[in-house]
This record gives sequence, structure tokens and C-alpha cells, in this order.
Amino acid sequence: MQCRPECGACCISPSINTPFYGMPEGKAAGIVCVHLDEQRRCRLFGDPRRPAACGDFQASVEVCGSSPEQAITILDQLEMDSLPDGRSVP
Repeated sequence: MQCRPECGACCISPSINTPFYGMPEGKAAGIVCVHLDEQRRCRLFGDPRRPAACGDFQASVEVCGSSPEQAITILDQLEMDSLPDGRSVP
């Protein structure tokens, strides 16, 4: 599946727990990555400074659904499901 234009859900919903270029503290779940542009595209696509988690992400119907809104819902749920017991997404 190709990334859906003007989606950016994968740059918003997931947390990134390691520091990376432009976000030295990492990125909390639900926070828009500083590298997401106005058209909701990654400014670091193809750049070696792009986090490995982002480079490893593969768009698919299972995680992206059929709309940007559905992608946010699915990725938010995956983020919550991956948290250790007793933690919550802000």
C-alpha cells in the first residue's frame, strides 16, 4: 500500500522513545512530529537522520485503514495496546 496523501497518522499517533534529529527527547504519542510538513509528509523521508522506527513503518490497510481518521484510531489503539500495564497515553 502506498502512503495516503495528507494523512500523517504515523507521524502523530505513535511514540518514539529514543532521541532523534529535531526531537532530542523523542516524541510522545499523539504529538505531531516536528518534521511533518503542511501537506502531512515527512521532511526526513530518505534522510539518514530519520528515526529507524519511521523507516521501518510499512503502510498497510491493517494499520492505515481506509482514511486518515481511521489510521489515527487504529494507530492510537496499537499504541495503547503496546503500553506496559498501568501506563497511559497523555
